[in-house]
Amino acid sequence: MPLIGYARVSTEDQTPLPQSQALKSAGCAEIHEEQASGGNRARPVLARVLERIAKGDTLVVVRIDRLARSLSHLLEVIERLEAKGAFFRSIMDPIDTSSPQGKFTLQVLGAAAEFERALIRERTKAGLASARTEGRVGGNPGLRARDPAALRKVRLARQDGYMERLNETAQDWVPHVRRLRPDMAWEDVVRIVNGPLPRERQWTQSRLLRAVNAYVRDGFLLETVLARAGRRETDDRLPAIVAAIKGADPDITLQAICTRLEAMRERTPRGRTNWQPSSVKMLLGRAEKLGLLSTLR
Repeated sequence: MPLIGYARVSTEDQTPLPQSQALKSAGCAEIHEEQASGGNRARPVLARVLERIAKGDTLVVVRIDRLARSLSHLLEVIERLEAKGAFFRSIMDPIDTSSPQGKFTLQVLGAAAEFERALIRERTKAGLASARTEGRVGGNPGLRARDPAALRKVRLARQDGYMERLNETAQDWVPHVRRLRPDMAWEDVVRIVNGPLPRERQWTQSRLLRAVNAYVRDGFLLETVLARAGRRETDDRLPAIVAAIKGADPDITLQAICTRLEAMRERTPRGRTNWQPSSVKMLLGRAEKLGLLSTLR
């Protein structure tokens, strides 16, 4: 199984060299280094690694905290790897999802996280019930009085919370939006974004548009991504979709593209539901003649 190493440091003063050496000693032929805060889930290097990792690969880190600072983020990354048929291993922690022992450790961590959330919910309910019996009304006094300053503060806090949630999923959709818009219609962009995602994490067009507008407003995406898509000839649509999938992962196989198209419920040029590598190869050839592959890289 190919071992893919990931090394992260938080500041420019730190060096990833010790991590890289440990990963190389563990057998990693490919090592990716990144300088970013562990609390930031939208890390571009990590996003590219997770996007390109293939079935049978193993993502390796020296310690868990090099990958994630929270249990929820760790479980989210491992869930993405499992959806692709890939594995996760930490050299200094007892986690290796390719082994039964590692899977058991992961299940224990997941159970602990759920238990912690349940405790927090019960404590909150008990606290609110106690306050009501003593005649205390919960909530913000400023909000109850409709104070403009308090309302503005809450609105900004909600915006911050929304942006934080978006940052956790940015690696799923931002690279596609940057590459495909405005050359491709939103309905096709959404289908390409959802292709590799599990059903519970898939986007609707309205949700994706809201997220893109928020990122444009804050300067994370160029305003041009919101421009109207040009009209595309009917015969060019399938080559454009296949080119977009290939552009997101240049090493993807023809069979994997077939699987992605079937998951998107995209029909073949002859209207069939089952795709063959020969059809994909033909469409890639047409996309190259149309110049679609070069524009989407």
